[in-house]
Amino acid sequence: QVQLVESGGGLVQAGGSMRLSCAASGRTFSSFGMGWFRQAPGKEREFVAAINWSGGMVYYADSVKGRFTISRDNAKNTVYLQMNSLKPEDTAVYYCAADRAGWGKSSLEYDYWGQGTQVTVSS
Repeated sequence: QVQLVESGGGLVQAGGSMRLSCAASGRTFSSFGMGWFRQAPGKEREFVAAINWSGGMVYYADSVKGRFTISRDNAKNTVYLQMNSLKPEDTAVYYCAADRAGWGKSSLEYDYWGQGTQVTVSS
C-alpha cells in the first residue's frame, strides 16, 4: 500500500511560480512511475506530467510543456511539480498518482492517488 500526500498549493498571480510536492509512504516508491493530474471545476481530470521510476524519462501534456517540470527524489520518497509562467487556466485541484507498472498519461493506469491540493491562479 502506498499513501500519497500533496502539498504546496495555494494562490498565485498569473505569471508566477509554484512548486508542488507529493510525499509517498512505503519502501517501494522508487519502483513506481509517478504522475501529476489536475481537475478544474466542471471538467474531467486531465494528465499534466509523468516521470518514470528513475527520473530519467518524463512526459508532459502539451498545455504545460515548457512551463512545468516534473522531478523526483527517491531518497526522500517525493515527487515534485515545478510550475512556472502560471496562467488562470492552470487553476485546478492537482493530484499526484503512483503507477506500479508504468508511467503513462491515462489516469486508469495509476494505482494510488493523493487527496489533491488546490492551485488558484489569479489574473
